[in-house]
Amino acid sequence: MDLVEFRLKFNLHSLHQPHHLPASHQFDLSKPLRKAAVLIALSLNNGELELLLTRRPTHLRSHPGQISFPGGKVEEFDINLEATALREAQEEIGLLTSNVDVLGILHDHKTFTGFDITPVVSIVKQPFTPIIDPGEVDELFTIPLSFLLDKDNRHTQYFSRNGIEYPVHFIPYKSYFIWGATAAMIDQLCRLITQRDA
Repeated sequence: MDLVEFRLKFNLHSLHQPHHLPASHQFDLSKPLRKAAVLIALSLNNGELELLLTRRPTHLRSHPGQISFPGGKVEEFDINLEATALREAQEEIGLLTSNVDVLGILHDHKTFTGFDITPVVSIVKQPFTPIIDPGEVDELFTIPLSFLLDKDNRHTQYFSRNGIEYPVHFIPYKSYFIWGATAAMIDQLCRLITQRDA
């Protein structure tokens, strides 16, 4: 899939149903979910679209060593969720806001860890030299979009919690194991751009 086709499919399609946890699950409303945003950024490399991902340092208290998108909590000075995702990407990997073309957002993804995450889908306009914040990112790497679009590479298993079964998405790629919210958002993106026109 080339850049023109990706833009067209992303702009024409929308998911019929948002990704959500089973209806029988209720979040603790006494502890409001904290808003966050992540940047799903695709870059063109030798004519092939690739997805940018990071691995979190093992010293972090929250999700150490996990694969994630650049992103984080919404701050009071962020004018919107798009601004949050762009700011965090610039802080974490040195991707300048001026080098990003935002295409739109996916459905929010709520997590057991207390976050309501908005994925912001974008294209990196020009190749850039990453500037990694070692306090937030251990490694920046890419995965070909073609690999992710192959549904055989995206897996879902169900796990029981308090008598309720929940889907857990995961994507093995080389030495990387992507799972949880990140894998679920990748699955959501792939389903959006591969669905047939109604």
